[in-house]
Amino acid sequence: MHIDLNPKLDFRDVLIRPKRSVLSSRFEANIKRSLRFRHSSRAWTGFPLIASNMDTIGTLEMAKAFKPFGALVALHKFHHPDRLAEYLAGDEDANVFVTVGTGSADWERLAAVKAKVKVPMLNIDVANGYTEAFVRAVARLRDENPDAIIMAGTVVTAEMTEALVLAGADIVRVGIGSGSVCTTRDLTGVGYPQLSAVIECADAAHGLKGHVCSDGGCVVPGDLAKAYGGGADFVMLGGMLAGHDECGGELRYAEQNGHKTPTSMVFYGMSSETAMNKYHGGVADYRAAEGKTVEVPYRGEVHATVEKIAGGLRSAMTYIGAENLKEIPKRTTFILVNAQRNTVFDR
Repeated sequence: MHIDLNPKLDFRDVLIRPKRSVLSSRFEANIKRSLRFRHSSRAWTGFPLIASNMDTIGTLEMAKAFKPFGALVALHKFHHPDRLAEYLAGDEDANVFVTVGTGSADWERLAAVKAKVKVPMLNIDVANGYTEAFVRAVARLRDENPDAIIMAGTVVTAEMTEALVLAGADIVRVGIGSGSVCTTRDLTGVGYPQLSAVIECADAAHGLKGHVCSDGGCVVPGDLAKAYGGGADFVMLGGMLAGHDECGGELRYAEQNGHKTPTSMVFYGMSSETAMNKYHGGVADYRAAEGKTVEVPYRGEVHATVEKIAGGLRSAMTYIGAENLKEIPKRTTFILVNAQRNTVFDR
């Protein structure tokens, strides 16, 4: 048994200290980045925001809505291969990660897509990225897709981030139990405060010319600024995007004056009982569900929400004097606001 007494922080534990800025308008803040990767020869330019590969979030409709922003979508892994191939064939610069797991059915689905089109970006997704089997799966995915941009996760520590980068991942997803409909921390006692996880994993990945994606824990636009400030190259969102027309959740209606009006939408974690029943015939007797099912308010089209997120990020950049998104970590000083006031953490 070991106790780590060093402070570990979530987004709610800090604020970013403002600094002098030469920016006179939010319009001058550039939220796009151009990135090259350790393994893939592909370059990418855009807004490094990724919609989660949950089946209620990672839809083709979400991908179409994100395209004008230059943002990305990690498609959920249950799309039919023909639909994926059709979408990828119609867009040479498709803004999607095709998601796979580690089971044989996942590899078969991917092979069916690759038989028809090139797949430029892949996301290999498991809840527990700490198994040797997962490291081997990442290495296999790299061997079979040498030029693809590969994202893998999830993990929360430096040593496993390094292992995944060395195995073939270009981007490592960071976050365990931090999602709004994830109950892993409650059920297992396992996890890591998200901001500290991002800081530690980003430091490890960047030392190997890898990248990280902060996955989970963002509930307001300011949390994205904190994630980028902590060193995240990408930020993945689930709950903040739930409830929109482009989502795959079931709509709930209220009847008023003879008309049905959408009021809420079902949103659930991919390890929830709802998802297990839908895709696996129920929760296996050797495990427990590690997600929950909730109803979120209906929010219309996602465009306005992404505009709000982008606007909050640009505003944060003007407060700290970061003209470009990649400058945010260098301009970030975190102030601890909950447990130990007036403690400063410089990036």
